[in-house]
Amino acid sequence: MDKRIFLKTLGLGLGSLPLVSFIGENTNEPNAKTLLPKAFQKGDTVGLISPSAATAERIQFQFAQEALEALGLHVKLGDNLKNRRGHLAGTDNERAADLNGMFSDKEVKAIICIRGGSGAARILPLIDFSLIKKNPKPLIGYSDITALHNAIHAKTGLITFHGPNGSGSWNSFNVKQFEDMFFKEEQILFENEQIKGDDLVIKQNRIQTITSGKVSGKILGGNLTVLTALSGTPYLPDFKNSILFLEDVGEEPYKLDRMFSTLKLNGTLNKIKGFIFGQCSDCNPSGGYGSLTLDDILDDYILPLGIPAYKGAMIGHLSKQFIIPVGAEVEMDADRGIFTLQKTIFQK
Repeated sequence: MDKRIFLKTLGLGLGSLPLVSFIGENTNEPNAKTLLPKAFQKGDTVGLISPSAATAERIQFQFAQEALEALGLHVKLGDNLKNRRGHLAGTDNERAADLNGMFSDKEVKAIICIRGGSGAARILPLIDFSLIKKNPKPLIGYSDITALHNAIHAKTGLITFHGPNGSGSWNSFNVKQFEDMFFKEEQILFENEQIKGDDLVIKQNRIQTITSGKVSGKILGGNLTVLTALSGTPYLPDFKNSILFLEDVGEEPYKLDRMFSTLKLNGTLNKIKGFIFGQCSDCNPSGGYGSLTLDDILDDYILPLGIPAYKGAMIGHLSKQFIIPVGAEVEMDADRGIFTLQKTIFQK
């Protein structure tokens, strides 16, 4: 899994950045107020960028552009979208330039990341957060894009969107939620789609309540691996009184345990009011003397918190996935396995 390179390269990559690149360093606002993005509609122009890993197959650029055009949008390609440097989609400066450029471009009303992978954390010191604050617009993507969601919210308070990447699946579920979220500006109810197959009971997309209850708060989180790699940096938001959502892919349980331990030791878990775990795709143990299960890990770290919590939400590396406004106020019901937007998330 290319995301694993992220952890190995984070320290080396940031250490090698030129001093002149730290343009956002003095704009940190530890308790930045929530900043609403401006809405966009069909017929508007969206920017397509690649702030993380390179795209191996050229046809994926075509798929992403065609999907966004089928949604009724005009597409502007980042100048460095198709670049490559090793596993990355160009140099750090090139990838950051596309992100900054799309935020500054008045024609562009929203920004879509073509894919995740690894490398987004490398560009965090290169991001012009003051520019973003002056030009609030939706940023959409998931997986490694978690680094951007959390850094932008920590620095500016802007609500961004953890959802399908440009080259991902644009099935009917994702398209409907995209249109309901952005074009209709509806107060979305995030409830798993459950389709009964030939089995006697529904098994797909089932939720499991860890601790009963309802709670309201700001929803923050994303990919577990990427989020924990931000620990100890100025790019990790304050999770006080928040609802933490997490997902991951291709990580063995002992690694998940290590990452939950990090969230406990850095104080994050003691701050949250609610917890939602999505899907952990391909997260099976590879052998050895035995292994904890994901259930064991959640029992060890989440159950003792005594806060409303559930697992199994349609969040993660799935074909059908929620579009979560990171930093928005939601109410969650751990017994029903749902959460709902409580306030408008766009500027009026």
